[in-house]
Amino acid sequence: MPGKYAGRQLEKKRQKRRWKEASYKNRQSGGKKKHDPLGGAPQAKGIVLQKVALEAKQPNSGLRKCVRIQLIKNGKQITAFAPHDGAITHIDEHDEVMVEKLRSSKRGTLGDLPAVRWKVIKVSGIPLEEIRKGKKEKPRR
Repeated sequence: MPGKYAGRQLEKKRQKRRWKEASYKNRQSGGKKKHDPLGGAPQAKGIVLQKVALEAKQPNSGLRKCVRIQLIKNGKQITAFAPHDGAITHIDEHDEVMVEKLRSSKRGTLGDLPAVRWKVIKVSGIPLEEIRKGKKEKPRR
């Protein structure tokens, strides 16, 4: 049993021991932030470079409509999914879009999309869903 005033020493020892745990070391090193194109942020803005259609993984088939985006904050390029039917028609090259992470149970891709971890939520500052439903119009350049 530790002494009456041993709190500080116990805390220091525990902290030293924690660095030997792999999960703690990985969490504290900031590896996720370092390798995440969004830099740990939930959303980011980017410029559309091109529209692409990606083939779905087995056993599904079909072309999933995506866009190649260059992020404004760091210049990194990512591929983002354009959700729902006809959403890709409202996204043009050189448009400013906002992307967010796809909601998946584990980190990484969602469903049958290979290496796509983001989705488009806004085009030129207006929610893509509202443009798609016809509630709002995309501003003209």
